[in-house]
Amino acid sequence: MTQRLAGKTALITGSTSNIGRSVARLFAAEGAHVIVSGRDATRGDAVVAAIRADGGRADLVPADLDGGSAASRALAAAARAALGRPLDILVNNAGVFPPATTLETDDATFDRVYGVNVKAPFFLTQAVVPEMIDNGGGVIVNLGSWVARLGLPVGGLYSSTKGAVETLTRAWAAEFGPLGIRVNAVSPGVIRPPDLAPDAAYPGEDLMTGTPAGRSGHPDAIAAAALYLAGDEAGFVHGTVLDVDGGRTGVAVLAAPPGARHHAG
Repeated sequence: MTQRLAGKTALITGSTSNIGRSVARLFAAEGAHVIVSGRDATRGDAVVAAIRADGGRADLVPADLDGGSAASRALAAAARAALGRPLDILVNNAGVFPPATTLETDDATFDRVYGVNVKAPFFLTQAVVPEMIDNGGGVIVNLGSWVARLGLPVGGLYSSTKGAVETLTRAWAAEFGPLGIRVNAVSPGVIRPPDLAPDAAYPGEDLMTGTPAGRSGHPDAIAAAALYLAGDEAGFVHGTVLDVDGGRTGVAVLAAPPGARHHAG
């Protein structure tokens, strides 16, 4: 590895599995001291053990980010204590996705999804930014989603939270950029959890039919994008939402049998 994050500290929320786990492992491989965080301590311990086995530095700080400011402040303080110094990088990755329609969504579900997906990263950012400023700067990478910009008949509540996160990304870039903190986001497409059996169906994979990639993605692709945005190579990148979605949002999707050609008339 190139050690692009050597000497840096990083907190990745929701990093006990899938995208967050890939981000944590890659950041650690690139030299960062990583705080792994999530609700499942057993899975978190496994991520930390894997990082340490590869020669990286990582510690687990379990957290259930319910959207309350107290939970976010507690995580920020615990991460600071485990690291022994302020954070350089925050990755707001934790999120929940209920596949319900609008007519099926009740009050509790609405409050939980907005709590985890919007309020938690909002208050965690609020908690870590002052120390980043005092420490001379920092980087925040948010996780958006392609569904924030393309309408689907299910998951409207989730889509709206990711739209909020992408809006916050631009607003925070304007608010915190002059204070030395870069804020950007990665917008994943359909990402297949690597823990699934190879022959297991995964909801949403059919939505990649007709895209340039023609398939779902792997969490490592999102981790690579997050690494770029967190590193010095992206020093001139502010308020950007980087689409890593196999072309799902940027290219016209033309459903057709494999190998078929389309001609514009």
